[in-house]
Amino acid sequence: MKHVRTSILIPGMVVATDVIHEGQLILPKGLTLTDRAIYRLSTYDIKDIRIEDPVGYEVEEIEDEEHVHAPSVSEALTGINLEDTAPPEEFNEPSHFEKLKNSTQYKEFRSNFTENVEELKASLNEIVEKNTPIDVNNLIGDTLKIIDSQSNTFSVFDMLHNMRDFDDLTYTHSMNVAMICNVFAQWLGMSADEVKLATSCGMLHDIGKLQIDDAIIKKPGKLTDAEFKTIQSHPVLGYRILQRQNISEHIKLSALMHHEKCDGSGYPVHLTADKIDRFAKLVTIADVYDAMTANRVYRNGMCPFKVVEIFEQEGLQKYDVIFIMTFLESVVNTYIDNRVRLNDGRIGTVKWINRQRLSKPMLQLENGTFLELAKNPEISIEQIL
Repeated sequence: MKHVRTSILIPGMVVATDVIHEGQLILPKGLTLTDRAIYRLSTYDIKDIRIEDPVGYEVEEIEDEEHVHAPSVSEALTGINLEDTAPPEEFNEPSHFEKLKNSTQYKEFRSNFTENVEELKASLNEIVEKNTPIDVNNLIGDTLKIIDSQSNTFSVFDMLHNMRDFDDLTYTHSMNVAMICNVFAQWLGMSADEVKLATSCGMLHDIGKLQIDDAIIKKPGKLTDAEFKTIQSHPVLGYRILQRQNISEHIKLSALMHHEKCDGSGYPVHLTADKIDRFAKLVTIADVYDAMTANRVYRNGMCPFKVVEIFEQEGLQKYDVIFIMTFLESVVNTYIDNRVRLNDGRIGTVKWINRQRLSKPMLQLENGTFLELAKNPEISIEQIL
């Protein structure tokens, strides 16, 4: 590992440690540098970073010293004529998501994901119909391999962002939530064993839905009061299924409590924060995020920034504060340098995250100018491109 100046970085180098500025993750460990990533460092006036030992070329390592204070966004923009600032790349090139969907990495992820969902479907039905003993390590083994095949947590979310066309309220959703819980637990700094446990909690949280008629689960129209009440029974049904199993109590309670809210507004028991299992609190956030951003037969998935806005509006009351803030700050960072379409039709690239208004980042528009959404409440992000 070498400590080198930003001015001599070259695309292809690998970031050795997370690059953090004022509590915000700028570049994650393991990221392979691109021109855009290097440009991002310069916009924050980050003078040096640590990289993995380069192969094939020499770089001058600098001596360890206290890092120079990195300026705030407003300080970084001081003296820059925003009207004349040209974007670092042409906007007519394929978007990040378009490039990713054509990559070998994504195609392999999608293939492995699809195969794993089919295996999960068979396993869950065996558990429900035959009371087959649950081997947790075997159940999540392939999922962990898929996650471990990615270079970092950002890459996992990148892949999942592109899997929004899967319309499955049980099996695919369970896989998504398991993966989100895995990444989320890492963001929370949990131990390796706790990360695995969080993955298992996410995988089995909705098992109770398998005892509900598919016609209700997949109904495209509005549910009747009776049907809605039936849907709300799935946490109790899931707990009863898992209660017979020799597995962690956290997994059982996550199935039972993943629709409870810290303010007592959830179901089935209307528990408050101190009564809700901590892994269930984690699963709740992952479950809501995936459900709201995924496409369904009865609606299209919401833009993630809209979901983040909803979380911001009600999160401090309904969700564990540390959990929800960690999740939201980390999630929005996965969208940095992605192109977005605004509700007024303009297109821009997410450049800076506003920690006071996570759903309202600063964008660089096609003409090179910057737009701070937090100061323009009538403008919002409509779609990730």
